[in-house]
Amino acid sequence: MLRKRTALLALPTAVLLALMPSAASAYPNPGRVTGDIVTHDPSMIRTSSGQYLLYATGGGIASKTSGDRTAFRNGADAFAGRPGWWRTYSSVPEAWAPDISYHGGKYLMYYSVSKFGSNTSAIGLATSSTGQPGSWTDQGTVYTSNSASDFNAIDPNLFVDDDGKWWLSFGSWWTGIKMIQINPATGKQLTSNTTRYSLASRPTGTKAVEAPFIVKRGGYYYLFASYDTCCNGTSSTYKVKVGRASVVTGPYRDKNGVDMRNNGGTPVLESHGSIIGPGGQSILKDADGDLIVYHYYDGNDNGTPKLGVNLLNWSSGWPVAY
Repeated sequence: MLRKRTALLALPTAVLLALMPSAASAYPNPGRVTGDIVTHDPSMIRTSSGQYLLYATGGGIASKTSGDRTAFRNGADAFAGRPGWWRTYSSVPEAWAPDISYHGGKYLMYYSVSKFGSNTSAIGLATSSTGQPGSWTDQGTVYTSNSASDFNAIDPNLFVDDDGKWWLSFGSWWTGIKMIQINPATGKQLTSNTTRYSLASRPTGTKAVEAPFIVKRGGYYYLFASYDTCCNGTSSTYKVKVGRASVVTGPYRDKNGVDMRNNGGTPVLESHGSIIGPGGQSILKDADGDLIVYHYYDGNDNGTPKLGVNLLNWSSGWPVAY
């Protein structure tokens, strides 16, 4: 059970670092999870009652629940009926890559609607008093892109800073990861600041960077992102990288000082053994530490996407999964 790994936190830092992976082949396997663990782009929160709520790509936004962070059970879709505006961006229609959080006495879920490979896309927002499937009220679009845009409005993540300011990072391929400031009163873009900041990109070679997630630890802002290609089973090359900054809008630099807007990024998780293409990550601060919650493609099960959960250690100033 994943919780047993917390015993490692009591070890001296030098011993702990010696046990941590230094190469892709040594990355840890996901912690033990059971039950309904087929998932893609998971975002998880723990409610005040101790229940874990997980939402993920698919349908009207797929859900799972767990009481112990080990055994997961499928639930109903977030939306009992899919909002009509989704058809403008997806003929299916379905939603991708939700981001669930709790602020101001309510649950918020940002999500994306698009077609694979298209940047005619939209980020939507839904709110709920309970966070439970079927309880969500859609608030419409937050930000959009189209074929003339040099960015893609998908994969949103809400970050609330210590000063009370709200920021939404998002993006996929094209010119990379972007950020806008959000009005806490509406959950939508702050009209007094319409700047679209650039956080990460790959100006040479592949454009493949997406799925941002930002946390603040030890005085730094950390930007996690998924690099390379997802959604191709055992041929997927997804991996998670990170950079850090002294201000939320960047610049974010990796361990070697390379700007994430110029192909930078320090690896956090990569393929190893039967764990193929880990990515689509989110971070959850739980009672026993920070968790990285992600999907991977199971090389022992025909590349089926499954739930991965690992703890993170920050003692080096950089997140290390174990």
